[in-house]
Amino acid sequence: MIETTIAGSLPKPAWLAEPEKLWAPWRLEGAALTEGQQDAALTWLKIQDEAGIDIQSDGEQFRRHFVHGFLEGVEGIDWTRMTTMGIRDNRYEAQVPTVTGPVTRPKPVHADSARSLRRHATRKLKFTLPGPMTICDTIADAHYGSRPAMAMAFAELLNAEARELQALGVDVIQFDEPAFNAFMADVPTWGVDCLHRAIDGLTCKTAVHICYGYGIQANLDWKRSLGDVWRQYEAFFPALNASRIDQVSLECADSHVPLSVMAALRDKEVLVGAINVATTEVETPEKVAATLRAALEYVDPERLVACTNCGMAPLPRPVAEAKLRALGAGAALLRRELAGRCPGLPTRPGAGPTGGRPHIPPLPAAPLPLEPPAMAP
Repeated sequence: MIETTIAGSLPKPAWLAEPEKLWAPWRLEGAALTEGQQDAALTWLKIQDEAGIDIQSDGEQFRRHFVHGFLEGVEGIDWTRMTTMGIRDNRYEAQVPTVTGPVTRPKPVHADSARSLRRHATRKLKFTLPGPMTICDTIADAHYGSRPAMAMAFAELLNAEARELQALGVDVIQFDEPAFNAFMADVPTWGVDCLHRAIDGLTCKTAVHICYGYGIQANLDWKRSLGDVWRQYEAFFPALNASRIDQVSLECADSHVPLSVMAALRDKEVLVGAINVATTEVETPEKVAATLRAALEYVDPERLVACTNCGMAPLPRPVAEAKLRALGAGAALLRRELAGRCPGLPTRPGAGPTGGRPHIPPLPAAPLPLEPPAMAP
């Protein structure tokens, strides 16, 4: 009950890549790079163990970017033909590679990374992949002629990759789809279909992560333009609830998302973002527990997973470590509180008897507002 996990990236050690920077080039090459990536991943697995994170990942230590790390193993992309395009519905511009022919995946992209992680991880293992729609919003198209067509082509490649990751012992495969928040109308019309193609045949847990982006200036400026209440999720959460995806990850901590949007996910496990990745201020366990407690108004405890809002790659490493500890401690605090109200409940995920769903007496009124406050200037 109330497991913990992270949404995405973690800071890379200074000896592996420049800290606090997205797209930072590697500081190692060849075999030394592979060894360095493995060492960095092992370090974060150990840190997650100590912080009480139940469903762990490498924090993207094996790739420079959450999308292009996968695309680097795909053929049909011209990396010398860089195109300037608007990202996330023209929120900002970037130079991106161009699809010039049918995309193919000649060999597994992340299998070696997953194999190394599974060998050393002591708890459940999650692996993240870019979602089809987000891929198409991060790369230029000079071949397919439409985003839905190109997204479906990438979904087929992602499915082959995901099946191999599952065979290697990965427990949860998460598809990162921040583009869902930029193209809300496209999610029910073709975004979910592409996700279904990507998860076809999987028996492990599947998740989709939709947030409001890293704590970079372009995203912060965009958030300020959204008004006092952010209702993007309302446009497509019903479609996700009707989908075959098992888990949905959303941003909650210090955000203007009304927690009531989670009521539309009544049939899903909900990864509640309880850590703000856009600030170096470290949450207290009590604040994390308060965010999760407020979510219980709309999500049953057995469906709630404590998570971060997004990835933490741009943050200083000590801050990210402290935020992980706060996440683990806050979830543990709430588990103890729930166990006190229903003594038969386990205080650790996976512990205690199995069987029917227990009755849990209602919690006291949540100290956090259920609707977000006015946006700070």
